[in-house]
Amino acid sequence: MSTARFGCIAGRAVLVGDSLESFVDIEKFSAGKLPSDPMACIERWAEVSELAAALAAGESGEMLDLDLTQLDCPVPRPRQIFAVGVNYKAHAAEMKHGLPKEPLVFTKFPSSLNRPFGRIQLVGEKCDFEAELVAVIALGGRDISVKDAWSHVAGLCVGQDFSDRDLQYANTPPQFNLGKSRAGFTTIGPYLTDAATLASRTNLEMICRVSGEVMQHTQTDDMIFEIPDIIAYLSGICELYAGDLIYTGTPSGVGAGRTPPRFLRRGDVVETTIQDLGTIRNTC
Repeated sequence: MSTARFGCIAGRAVLVGDSLESFVDIEKFSAGKLPSDPMACIERWAEVSELAAALAAGESGEMLDLDLTQLDCPVPRPRQIFAVGVNYKAHAAEMKHGLPKEPLVFTKFPSSLNRPFGRIQLVGEKCDFEAELVAVIALGGRDISVKDAWSHVAGLCVGQDFSDRDLQYANTPPQFNLGKSRAGFTTIGPYLTDAATLASRTNLEMICRVSGEVMQHTQTDDMIFEIPDIIAYLSGICELYAGDLIYTGTPSGVGAGRTPPRFLRRGDVVETTIQDLGTIRNTC
């Protein structure tokens, strides 16, 4: 099966071609059967997947030239953004934490969303970077089982979670939500890849570079809690909705965990690539 990629350009839902050099407008390609609004399309993910399959099978549509930097956030208005802390074994070790028995969850505010190739406004002296694999919910609900969890996922994308460490640790206990929710501190993209069309969903190579230097490099099978575990845990507490984002944790190599620490400076370029999911890039 061809890999299906869903994106957003100028507020309209699109399908990105396999070459990554062209796209088709979903509303136009479906002859109005599907809406132009990306959030409404995610709520009808099964139909979007069928449309992507038709495109891959050769059904003609108006293909337009694509510059990847045109892409906006593929999920522009999520109701909820969850994030899991200390979810990679190597990261737990570098931060001198034991392995958690349950997912350590915090939230990020939707007002912090950024474009996949947008700019970051640094605040203070201790702005940190974290590369993450992000899952996007298609079918919401409560009490979702581990076995059924993947059927509730639209797809996966690349994420960058930025942190103002001074704000995060200004009080005791720390303020994770605020420290990670400054304007532009939540990046996903460059598109949303349909999880059902991926060769692997559990063992993907992830690399984060800061101004060309490799800072984080891992396989996602180093996760402590896998995506189905996280979905089951969250949905056992609160209702999940279509379009919710789940940041699944960062591997070792974050700036705060280095000796000496390596925080972001003006002009730095933070770039994360995940196998089969693409690359996002934010400039400070």
